[in-house]
Amino acid sequence: MRNKSIEATIQDAASPETRLARALGPLQLTLMGIGVTIGAGIFVLTGTAAANYAGPSIALSYTIGAVATALVALCYMEFASTVPVAGSAYTFAYVSLGELVAWLIGWDLILDMTMGAGAVASGWSQYVTDFLATFGIHIPASVSGPDAAVNIPAVLVILVLTAILASGVRTTSRINTVMTMVKLAAIVIFLVIGVTHVDAANWSPFIPASQPVGGDGDMWEQPLLGWAGLGADATFGMAGILTGGAIVFGAYSGFDIMASNAEEAKRPQRTLPIALLSTVAVCAVLYVAVALTVTGMQHYSELDNAAPITGALKAAGADWAVRIVGIGAICGLTTVVMIMLLGQSRVFLAMSRDRLLPEWFSHVHPVTRSPRRITWTLGLMVAFMTAVLPIGDLAELGNIGMLTSFIVVCVGVVYLRRSRPDLPRGFRTPWVPAVPAVAVLLCLLLVGNLPLITWARFLGWMAAGLLIYLCWGRRHSKVATGELAAGGTPGTAEDHDMAGGRGASSRGASSAP
Repeated sequence: MRNKSIEATIQDAASPETRLARALGPLQLTLMGIGVTIGAGIFVLTGTAAANYAGPSIALSYTIGAVATALVALCYMEFASTVPVAGSAYTFAYVSLGELVAWLIGWDLILDMTMGAGAVASGWSQYVTDFLATFGIHIPASVSGPDAAVNIPAVLVILVLTAILASGVRTTSRINTVMTMVKLAAIVIFLVIGVTHVDAANWSPFIPASQPVGGDGDMWEQPLLGWAGLGADATFGMAGILTGGAIVFGAYSGFDIMASNAEEAKRPQRTLPIALLSTVAVCAVLYVAVALTVTGMQHYSELDNAAPITGALKAAGADWAVRIVGIGAICGLTTVVMIMLLGQSRVFLAMSRDRLLPEWFSHVHPVTRSPRRITWTLGLMVAFMTAVLPIGDLAELGNIGMLTSFIVVCVGVVYLRRSRPDLPRGFRTPWVPAVPAVAVLLCLLLVGNLPLITWARFLGWMAAGLLIYLCWGRRHSKVATGELAAGGTPGTAEDHDMAGGRGASSRGASSAP
């Protein structure tokens, strides 16, 4: 239960050797949130989840995900505006629930963001393959797509984006802004074209009849709640909507990654709440609209592929639009992979600052202010995972990791309200503990509807993380050795605006209801 004080956490972030540059305003951070949120859900997972779990009612799955996301985001906003440093849920857990929980959540976030980036990179590869095919350029299935022995295009895009991230957050933000605008334009074009090709018969039945899971009797494909006798052992129907919600919930993970960039936000007490709320609202509307359109254009049973949007356009005979939307999809998925890798590198940075990972990783380049060592290590690791794991396994593992971290953040808000009630907060989550409690229940419902095999892999991953902590972190962390940041370098005036400036703005906000 030993934890790190908020004051020490903020002062550690001000160290010249590991300090990040404050370069993101509300617009840039919102576009980053949209850039990482709008992508996999629309361009990849919509088809897979509709075909295998929910049918046309995948739109309801997205709605459930949006409600749960909004509640969790309110908890994230309180933490991110109070402790505006890198690390997201890992940092929040460290200052509230203690070091062991923080390490496990940091280890969990590795699973969340790296697996998520790999899943999206696999979808990116399929879209690129389809796009090049419209020009008569055909990439062999043996080296590209879900059945490839090694998905070479996915590996290459990860390595290129890693190089961009290593060049600094300003360059990353500019590239993200351009690609996000192209992506949003492509989605609008798809919706305009798609509504003219919707066949209402494809929506009937809107909620397909429930079917037993795994016709071959494979218990590992059953949802955890169904296996335990606490829920319906079925796909489609209400159980399918919930399972679909658990899978596409990862599509809303942008606000979690935005929180990991809190240290790079200008005036984080104001910037972060605005960006988080804007991201969730815009993305929820677009997800539901696209889900209804694509399932109306093509029967849900035909959407089980890594590129459902362009597939629906082809089925509707709108071949001329495939290239336009394909460009937007490629740009969209590119930004998702890029920002996921960015967020994970910031979590790694926070963990290495605390010496729960080797301190060597915490070095920040003096010119670009980017953690290049971490960035390249992560890029190579994700490239390897993408090369050997299929897209379905990547997506489900990423989602169970994300839902677990959400639960911890919601619990942490309630705990910190009790343990430090007078702490100045830039934003206060309303109706505590009701909002965090409902958010936790929704997350538990969604995570309980993930397949048993996903749970087994997740528990194995967490067991490995616990072993690493017992062998390394338990003895080497700064909290364990007593090397807190209280006597460290005070930092620059800009850094003091993060720590001390929080007082002026948040003291006034802390009295808000």
